[in-house]
Amino acid sequence: MMRRLAGPLDTLLDRTVAPGYTRLGLLVRRRLPTWPAELPRMDGRTVLITGPTSGIGEAAAQDLALLGARVVLLARNTDKAAATQARIAGAVHAADPSHTADVAVVRCDVSSLASVRAAVAAIEEQDEHVDVLIHNAGAMPEERTVTDEGFELAFATNVLGPFLLTALLQERLKAAAPSRVITVSSGGMYAQKLDADDPQHQHRKYSPASVYARNKRAQVVLNEQWAERLTRTGVVVHTMHPGWADTPGVEESLPGFHRLTKRILRSPAEGADTIVWLAAASAPMHRSGGFWQDRRARPTHYGPWTREDPATRRKIWETCAQLAGVDASVPA
Repeated sequence: MMRRLAGPLDTLLDRTVAPGYTRLGLLVRRRLPTWPAELPRMDGRTVLITGPTSGIGEAAAQDLALLGARVVLLARNTDKAAATQARIAGAVHAADPSHTADVAVVRCDVSSLASVRAAVAAIEEQDEHVDVLIHNAGAMPEERTVTDEGFELAFATNVLGPFLLTALLQERLKAAAPSRVITVSSGGMYAQKLDADDPQHQHRKYSPASVYARNKRAQVVLNEQWAERLTRTGVVVHTMHPGWADTPGVEESLPGFHRLTKRILRSPAEGADTIVWLAAASAPMHRSGGFWQDRRARPTHYGPWTREDPATRRKIWETCAQLAGVDASVPA
C-alpha cells in the first residue's frame, strides 16, 4: 500500500513546492520505500567541482571525499579553497583515521573564460582522468555588471563559463567513461522562460532574481543539448536543483526570504544530497539529460508558458559556442 502511494505523495510534494523544497520534503522522501538509497564508494575516481568553498559546494565536496573520491576544488579564491581543503581533510580523518583525503585546489574563476582555459590546462597537467564534473558556482549580482572580458557577470558565471568548461573537458570525460557532468540549477527556473534573444540582459530591466532564474533555465536547456550530443560516448549529463537550503549565498542574495524561511531550510549537506547521489550511484548512468531533485527525475516545465521551441534552443547553444570561442557543432 505504502509503495503504491509513494509516487503520488512524492509528486504532490514536488508540485506544492513549499513542503517539497524544504527539509520536510527530504525527510518524508527518505522514509518512502521508493527512496533510491544506493551510495557506493568512489575510490579511484576524480571529481571536479566549482564553487566549493562554502554552502552546498563544500558539503558536496566533503561527502564525495568521504566516499573516497579525489576531489579537485575549482575556486576563484585559492586561500578560501585551502581552508576548505583543510576542513575536508579533517572530516575524512575524523570519519576514518586510516584514510587520507585526496583534495586538490586549482584556481578557476568561472566568470572568466581565460581563467577557465588556464584551469583546464592545469587539470590536464596534474590529473590523468576526469570522471565527474560538477558545475556548482553561481552568482546573483544586485545590479548588471560586466566582466573584464565584456560579458554580463551572472550570465558569464552561471551559463557561459560552465559551457566552456564542459566543452574543454569533454575529451577527458569521454576517455574516462562512464563519466558524468552535473549542474546545480534552481527550482526558480520554473518561473522563467528561456531568453535566447537577450541572454546578457542588455535590452531589458535588470532584476537579480529573474536574471538568475533565466540563467538556471538556460543551464537546463544547454545540458539537455549536451546530453543529446554526448549520446553513446559514455558521458551522461544531468541537472539538479537542491530545494531551499540555508547557504551563505541565499542569506546574502535573498535576505528577506532567508529570514522568513530559515527554520525550514535544508542544511547545505541536505541540499547537496542529490549532487552526491548523481555523482556516485549507478542509476543516473542509465539515462542522460535529466533534471533531478531528491534523487528523482522531475519535469522541466510546470506549464506551457515556459516551453521553448527548437529554434530558441538552438540559438542559445550557438550563442554560447560563439561567445566561448568553440565550434558550435561540438561535440560531434
